[in-house]
Amino acid sequence: MPARRLPARLLVGAVVLAVAAAFAWALAPRPVPADIRPVRRGTLAVRVADDGVTRIRERHVVRAPLAGRMSRVGLEPGAAVVAGTTVITTIDPPDPALLDPRTAAEAAARVETARALRDLANKALARARVQVEYTAADLERARTLFPTKAVTHEELDAAERAWRTAVDEVAEAEEEIHVAEHLIDVSQAAFVRSRPRREDDPPPGTDAWRLPVTAPVDGRVLRVLRKGEGPVEVGAELVEVGDVGDLEAVIDLVSEDAAQVQPGDACEITGWGGPRPLTGRVRTVEPRGFTKVSPLGVEEQRVNVIIDIDGPRDARLTLGDDFRVEAAITIDAVHDAVLVPLAALFRHADGEAVYVVDGQRARLVPVTIGRRGDREAEVRAGLTAGDRVIAYPGDAIGTGTLVTTGSP
Repeated sequence: MPARRLPARLLVGAVVLAVAAAFAWALAPRPVPADIRPVRRGTLAVRVADDGVTRIRERHVVRAPLAGRMSRVGLEPGAAVVAGTTVITTIDPPDPALLDPRTAAEAAARVETARALRDLANKALARARVQVEYTAADLERARTLFPTKAVTHEELDAAERAWRTAVDEVAEAEEEIHVAEHLIDVSQAAFVRSRPRREDDPPPGTDAWRLPVTAPVDGRVLRVLRKGEGPVEVGAELVEVGDVGDLEAVIDLVSEDAAQVQPGDACEITGWGGPRPLTGRVRTVEPRGFTKVSPLGVEEQRVNVIIDIDGPRDARLTLGDDFRVEAAITIDAVHDAVLVPLAALFRHADGEAVYVVDGQRARLVPVTIGRRGDREAEVRAGLTAGDRVIAYPGDAIGTGTLVTTGSP
């Protein structure tokens, strides 16, 4: 009889063990899925961002150089113009016999003013070229000393910003000289038609006597301010022209952010409709702010930051005047820093902390944070490169929690 009861006892014992194992498995802690990310060493870019609009850097309003009767403007907005070649309109001046000495004196004064503008532009060009040579030498010196750590990243960046600014000033001065020379030609032609007529002058009313008004720069017509023919006074606005490829961006930042921006800071331009971001440099921060109401109805003090758009024009052919853009300006850079994802940080006690993964378990670690970027922050104490931290830790995560890689 005892031998027959043994299998039954074994069966009961096996069942009990299976039930106990099932309870143990059910009650055993299971790994919590977590978004585990590495702590790395690298460069942190500190940026301020906002939106703004593009605008043509140099806009030129073509004005009537003398009084008379103008012909109809045949150009439409968007039409291409060539400096000194494209005729915008022609002006038939009054009969010289009807002109008074004052008109001729004013025309002569406009010629002298145009010459003075050209002289100022030539002086500005000379100063800009000297500045380019000076800043180029500083930049070359900084690049030579940088590998020896005698020059910091910040000093190298400052030298490059100064050189870029000087190069831009040369280009602007050259453009001003071209415009001044065009203005001289137009003013002299207007003076000839405003002074008393000489024997060698063409007879009034002929095509040779009419004054053609040409475009001052290469570009496109932006606006037609006076379309139809009829009487016109000296200085009347006719059309506005500009080079659509020579664009700048105007970004209005809150004054707290604008106070941290310096001329020459690098900028990334997005949200303009193209497949890739554009690059740019801050040219100037306007010294006066203005009040603007935010979409939430809050009054804010804003400051315009002017950015020169870099890169080839072929990469932004579809970008035009007064287009909306988004810009992120790099105001500082921390090099060779320990970087942690912002998503891993949370408030703890009087500071901040993260959950570090040791093996397969989470461990609470207080950290000291320095500068913050868009997605990462500088760690000054508490972590080292190579540590693994948990991003977006939920209530299920705590010290000692078993974690596994997966969607939280």
